[in-house]
This record gives sequence, structure tokens and C-alpha cells, in this order.
Amino acid sequence: MPGMFAIAVRFDLKDEDAARAFDALVTDALAGIKESEPETLVYAVHTVDDAPLSRVFYEVYTSRHGHAQHEANPSTRRLLSQVEVLTSSVRAEFLGAPVGKLF
Repeated sequence: MPGMFAIAVRFDLKDEDAARAFDALVTDALAGIKESEPETLVYAVHTVDDAPLSRVFYEVYTSRHGHAQHEANPSTRRLLSQVEVLTSSVRAEFLGAPVGKLF
């Protein structure tokens, strides 16, 4: 699917309190994404089986413009404003258009 854009991001949280705060921000962000981001096709948040303080996000957008709209969403901005305080590390992989079984 030409033009599609995807991201995989791993957030390693500092401690259990940070994980709870991060998860609450994610819950808030998910509501905003569902309501106002038609160009966000997938926004999946995963816990990591052997790393309880880690979260992995898989995100797919119709285009880089769709991702820019996501970044501008107030609930996303609230989440991103706290990332530095709550995490010990963040690794983002910017991916090309996905190939395979989609939707």
C-alpha cells in the first residue's frame, strides 16, 4: 500500500509508578485517537512478556501526514510530554509501507 507509514517504538519505563502513569496516559491517548484520527489505521500497545516495565507500540498511518496529525493530537502531546520523565530509554523504528496480510 503505497504511501503508508509505520512505526514501532519500545518504551522502557523507570519503575512501577512510572509504568502506571504511562499506562494512564496511553489510555487517555487511545480515546483521543479513536475519536479524531481517521488516518491512524493501527495504534496497538503491547506489554512485553519478559519485561513488565516495557511497552511496545505498533502504529500504521495512511501517510506521513497522518502521522503528523497524530503527533498534533492533544492527547498524544500529553503522552509525549511525559515520556522523558517516565522512561529510561526509548527506541523508535520508522518503517516503510507494510507488506503481508493487512486488516
